[in-house]
Amino acid sequence: MLPARGQRGRKVGINGIPSIRAFGVRTSWTTVGDGEFFCSDCGGDRNYRRRTGRRRFTVFGVPVLPRGLTGPVVECTACHAHFGTDALDHPTTARFSAMLRDAVHTVALAVLAAGGTESRTVRETAVAAVRGAGITDCTEDQLTTMIEALAADTGRFVTDTGPCGAALAIELHEALEPLAPHLAPAGRESILLQGARIALADGPYSPSEREVLATVGSALQLCADDTARLLATARTPSP
Repeated sequence: MLPARGQRGRKVGINGIPSIRAFGVRTSWTTVGDGEFFCSDCGGDRNYRRRTGRRRFTVFGVPVLPRGLTGPVVECTACHAHFGTDALDHPTTARFSAMLRDAVHTVALAVLAAGGTESRTVRETAVAAVRGAGITDCTEDQLTTMIEALAADTGRFVTDTGPCGAALAIELHEALEPLAPHLAPAGRESILLQGARIALADGPYSPSEREVLATVGSALQLCADDTARLLATARTPSP
């Protein structure tokens, strides 16, 4: 007969009373911080405790000798699973959504800065991309106003070396590089293709639009060949 639930793996002594191991190691945990993180075991955002531990050698369950420190670990308060502190590098669902919105918004602004905002089709395509990323109240006026403000702010989106100068490259890398490791290849390609569709809304890529999109691909950790292939695919009308 199988032991009752909760008793499997435990040594049973006389009359079914669980026996105590003569020797062992016990860890006493101390909470040193807390917050919210993405728990991979739960599959969602959960609260966590950051904990450190002291290990002690036990005799018949009584701690007698210190065995050093352990941790720190991240403990999920829901499932109580322990993770390394690198689990905190994974963004929460809310943070990931915000990063994705910011990435698409930055790409749209960069492409508009490179190709101009004169075309209504381009503006509509950019608004659709930004709204699809979660900024549902985005309008054409908001985007054009931001482009004008950025153009007036020397040293940002428009520089002496062109619309994709060092300042613009920094803007794109700051928005895209933290997000890229958390996206599947298809997700990274999707962001690049959204920028490509904005650029193509009024015709073939201009040199400045190509430069911006190459920077987007690099920031998304796509190799140059993959970026070129995707931009060519975006140019090809769907059958």
